[in-house]
Amino acid sequence: MAVISLNGARRESLGKGGARKARRAGHIPGVLYGHGEEPIPVSVGAREFDLALRPHKGGNPIVSLTVAGGEYTALIRAVQYDPLTHNILHLDFQHISLTETIEVRVNVHLVGLPVGVKDGGGILEHILREVEVKCLPTAIPASIDIDVSALNIGDSVHVRDLKVPDVTILTELESTVATVVPPTVMEEKPVAEVPTEAAAEEPEVIAKGKKEEEEAAEGGEKEKEKEKEKERDKGKK
Repeated sequence: MAVISLNGARRESLGKGGARKARRAGHIPGVLYGHGEEPIPVSVGAREFDLALRPHKGGNPIVSLTVAGGEYTALIRAVQYDPLTHNILHLDFQHISLTETIEVRVNVHLVGLPVGVKDGGGILEHILREVEVKCLPTAIPASIDIDVSALNIGDSVHVRDLKVPDVTILTELESTVATVVPPTVMEEKPVAEVPTEAAAEEPEVIAKGKKEEEEAAEGGEKEKEKEKEKERDKGKK
């Protein structure tokens, strides 16, 4: 990994007020610590920082930071961003030695399209996106790439499958990095027919109507019988 040259200055104004003053002047406030030394409040030009770091790929950039006549090899441990503007608010520089191992977290990138996704309609799940490693600062990989194109449905990649030269992986070796799972199938259940209120009442209406028709017909027959009896009575008289 290349070491990036960066010029800084010692901050005299401390606290939140000093940090705001540095930002208004176009600088990024930060702190340099490590190696058992007293932390040094620093600031770097925002534009200079952007131009210096722009060519860098991956995480864990290492800089040669010049501050007040001294030169420090430092790892950029943390970058704090404004949630709205995404401008850098603060930088943490850890003073390190290029001849001493350090522990850092490195991103894991998946490369390729799994056969289980392409031919079987499976779903690739990226479970572990970074691992912790121990190595010399100059051996820190920008990222760890792993080819997943041979994975079929049910296959997985574990931390133990990662091969990185000159690096000791500290993350649990049995941890799953990625897996291909079967496609999700939505089972269609038959929809039960629920009778509507009108449909539920219909038989009753029909039954009621039939009953009324039958009663009406029966009443008509009785009236006819009465008329016949009257006719018979008149004939007798």
